[in-house]
Amino acid sequence: MTAATRTTIEQLLEANQDLWRGFQGATSLDHYATGFAELDAILPSHGWPACGLIEVISRQCGVGELQVLLPLMRSLIASGRWIVWVAPPYSPYAPGLAQAGIDLSRLLIVGRGAAPAKAVPAKDALWSMEKALQTHRCGLVLGWHNTLAQKAVRRLQLAAVTGGTLGVLFTGSNSDHSPSSLRLQIKDSTDNKGPYAEINVIKARGSFKPGTARVRLFSPFAERVIR
Repeated sequence: MTAATRTTIEQLLEANQDLWRGFQGATSLDHYATGFAELDAILPSHGWPACGLIEVISRQCGVGELQVLLPLMRSLIASGRWIVWVAPPYSPYAPGLAQAGIDLSRLLIVGRGAAPAKAVPAKDALWSMEKALQTHRCGLVLGWHNTLAQKAVRRLQLAAVTGGTLGVLFTGSNSDHSPSSLRLQIKDSTDNKGPYAEINVIKARGSFKPGTARVRLFSPFAERVIR
């Protein structure tokens, strides 16, 4: 095959937006922009999926994982939907969220604890998250759990798809066979421009292509969002 022939084939493939290619992302418009061009570029639909479960893996809380979701929270709240937090490890820092433009009246917190020792039992947290995901008025449901069986993750994924809701599960463990729609790993770092979050796509439905993005963190207050 000549170079000219390959070029012609590539042009034809690129012109057909209904054709999915194994190494490329999906072209569906059924998504939410992340608010970060670098992150949109590595996600299959160029944004967060409109529904389903996202797993965010990090070694600890406060590495920028909530900052990455702030633009999505603002967008969903503006559309009249609720943001539900299920069993956060610490009490959310209301002034920081308000400073980031989050309407606190649209946040619903289930099982807020002052410290990890007072966390909601896993069974209750799972039930609450599942029910919230099945509620169409919820736009985003956040949950925290270090270890969750695949069966439980599958229940959350199904609940999110059934309710047309997006769920985010913050966890410290990674499962190669997780049924979630999207699995990300995040860690924080700093360069001469300040702090940033490094996000790696481990798994994404609609694409086999891995990717990494650096997202610049907004300001020091974000470290206290759930402190």
